Amino acid sequence: MYQRNLPHWRQDGATYFITFRLADSLPQNKLDELKVAKKQWQEEFDEKRMRGALSENETNKYQDAFGRIQFRKMEFWLDQGMGACILRDRKFRKILIGALEHFEGERYELCSYVIMPNHVHLLIKPLPGNTLETILQSRKRNSALEVNKMINKQGAVWRAESFDRIVRDAEHLWRCLQYIGRNPGKGNLGKNEYTRWVKAEWRILGWDFLE
Repeated sequence: MYQRNLPHWRQDGATYFITFRLADSLPQNKLDELKVAKKQWQEEFDEKRMRGALSENETNKYQDAFGRIQFRKMEFWLDQGMGACILRDRKFRKILIGALEHFEGERYELCSYVIMPNHVHLLIKPLPGNTLETILQSRKRNSALEVNKMINKQGAVWRAESFDRIVRDAEHLWRCLQYIGRNPGKGNLGKNEYTRWVKAEWRILGWDFLE
């Protein structure tokens, strides 16, 4: 486990539910709100640790709960369609799809994803010898280069930090899959404003989005 603005847990052989977003997807006032919440939480957390009020297990739960609170805030704002939302354009979604599919089956198992106008959710399982950090950094970097080339610009395309959660069991995996499937409806998107996908092997086994 390590922590930046959000906690990040790692486990060998795990499948992860990932959310990453465009660099302009949240305005500065929303970023400031997240930063203030992080500062307040950190002060409370440090005070509890100094008093010895948290066991190791309680510490982990406390950190994880904070990550979920921050994610829910962020997800609510993202679904409102803030920022330029370049991924509403199919040609930019195709760039990201190409990047995600490039090492599928070689460095990771790509299970499911939805590409929204300003953010992405996916289920992914790193294969042995590959870390989640390296996978995400390389796929975001590759797609950012292609996007900037297409629009003839330079600068950040993606926000550096991603939200990630270890999928605990089959029930949790099913809930994550349905969360991905329902996201376009939460954003009131038309069918040409997003791309969602689940691997064919899962569909054969009955693991698909419920309409």
